[in-house]
Amino acid sequence: MAIASFSGASVLIVGGAGFVGSNLAKMLLKEDVKKLIIVDNLLSADMSNVWDDPRIEFIPRSITNSEVLERLPNDLDYAYQLATFHGNQSSIEDPLRDHMHNNYSSLVLFHRLSQIKNLKKIVYAAAACAVAAKTYGEATATDEEAPVSLFHDSPYSVSKIIGELYGNYYWKSEKLPFVKARFMNVYGPGEILGAGRWRGTVHTIWRNVTPTFVFKSLHKEALPLDDEGRTSRDFIFVEDMARGLMAAGLHGKPSEAYNLASGAETTIRKLAETINRETGNPTPVDLRKARREWDNSGNRFGSATKAENELGFKASVDIAEGIAKTVSWTKDNMDTIKRCMAQHVHFVPDAKKYLS
Repeated sequence: MAIASFSGASVLIVGGAGFVGSNLAKMLLKEDVKKLIIVDNLLSADMSNVWDDPRIEFIPRSITNSEVLERLPNDLDYAYQLATFHGNQSSIEDPLRDHMHNNYSSLVLFHRLSQIKNLKKIVYAAAACAVAAKTYGEATATDEEAPVSLFHDSPYSVSKIIGELYGNYYWKSEKLPFVKARFMNVYGPGEILGAGRWRGTVHTIWRNVTPTFVFKSLHKEALPLDDEGRTSRDFIFVEDMARGLMAAGLHGKPSEAYNLASGAETTIRKLAETINRETGNPTPVDLRKARREWDNSGNRFGSATKAENELGFKASVDIAEGIAKTVSWTKDNMDTIKRCMAQHVHFVPDAKKYLS
């Protein structure tokens, strides 16, 4: 594979104050980028994830703002569209806001970037869950050629597919160098419970399963396992994800999709037990029979073959090591987490007990 780097490059990260975006920004700064423009309206992010570096220009507004779009320089080398209305449950609660923050933000960004003729690559955060087979039982690895259903479990899933379609259109009509990075379940340092503004559901605080379980396990609580924890996912550590996004920017072929995956299937019960071992939580898990009403995607994991062969990317952090690092980060950043949670306690009364 040809040697390439971000040294001396100008890079845009839309959503760069978020969980994944901030980890990507940290790695890009180590790659000696010339300039890093971060656009983030802090809807689901916190300023503590904006790094203090003279090469960063931080724009605390939405990419849908016309002044922000006009302000983007015409000498950008790379761009990343990571902005999202986090996540499935919030999109179900408010599909219109999901449309604005996911679909519309991608459309206006791709349209603006199509005017930058020397852009090397725009990498879009797609969602593997939007193409994974809906199955409970034995799963097979989802590859990049999996068929796309017209029936989805959430507006979030729909919007992620629409983002791919918009990008494909601009690649075909305007030669936009558009690459799709299909995310698996990312976890790790930097995912702050309660970060940002109220998004309509308790999941504004209780975000994804891993940070929620780590936090509650550290407080010696029983971790609730719907369907007795038989559901499975492909968990990829956030630093691996950032490396994968960089590989997609440097080596991804325009119009192609790449799974950024660990390639390993992990049940939610195994995740919970791994977390409890790391935190020393003696409280048994809470096995529940019911499944999540809206979620028909029971067991899945991704194929990592294409990314390894074409991008030179392979995840290196296994679930035990990743959870250990996540628990350590959570302990060290508990004050920040509780500060962000405190913004929403009038909406989520059960969170008050952690803040006294």
